[in-house]
Amino acid sequence: MKIKKILVSQPEPQTDKNPYAEVAEKNNVKIEFRSFIHVEPVETKEFRQQRINILDHSAVLFTSKTAIDHFFRVSNEMRITVPDTMKYFCNSESIAHYLQKYIVYRKRKIFYGKGRFIDLMEVLDKHKSENFLVPLSHQHKKEIPELLTERKLKYNIAFLYRTVSSDLRDLSMINYDVLVFFSPSGIRSLLTNFPEFVQNDTVIASFGNSTAKAVMDAGLRLDIQAPMPNAPSMTMALDQFIRERNKGK
Repeated sequence: MKIKKILVSQPEPQTDKNPYAEVAEKNNVKIEFRSFIHVEPVETKEFRQQRINILDHSAVLFTSKTAIDHFFRVSNEMRITVPDTMKYFCNSESIAHYLQKYIVYRKRKIFYGKGRFIDLMEVLDKHKSENFLVPLSHQHKKEIPELLTERKLKYNIAFLYRTVSSDLRDLSMINYDVLVFFSPSGIRSLLTNFPEFVQNDTVIASFGNSTAKAVMDAGLRLDIQAPMPNAPSMTMALDQFIRERNKGK
């Protein structure tokens, strides 16, 4: 079956010059975008029920920009002034720089890893005296508390937002030759919106090990997986698959 139309389960890029546009033009395919999930805030009343005092902590550990937004939202709603002495630990440099939206970056103690949570452990091991607050969604990677506990770090997880399935019922999955996923939540959203979904010839692509596992756990066939040594990005994986599938068709 020739690949003609692809659905990417993420928001559409803000600029026309992006890797997906290049793949579409290069291979003469149509690529559409739709968020399969969205974030809902945990209200202040619900956060209080978690019995967590933000000011009891000396450091905050951020795994995403969304976590940053909701940490400062809740602090503002509760009229908490986060002290200048608070230390910030982030998964990556880009997440760390996002803190500039809320704080004077150069005046704070900010540390970051290389993008993977396990890589951040090397940084955290040097700060074992800190009491960490970890803002997360209710749906989070199990490795986060597991690694923190394994390293005997003092921490509390604060649930500040939820990742929930978007309403996709206006879509028809049979209209797409390829469905592209980036998180287990995206797979859950597919099955929530289309409980009778049958894959048949539909190609499923996933990014990351946890997403690949979710595809297979759902009893679906995984056709494209990234990152791989020959395809470190999803767009590269898609490009290679499309060229091979559409060759001579």
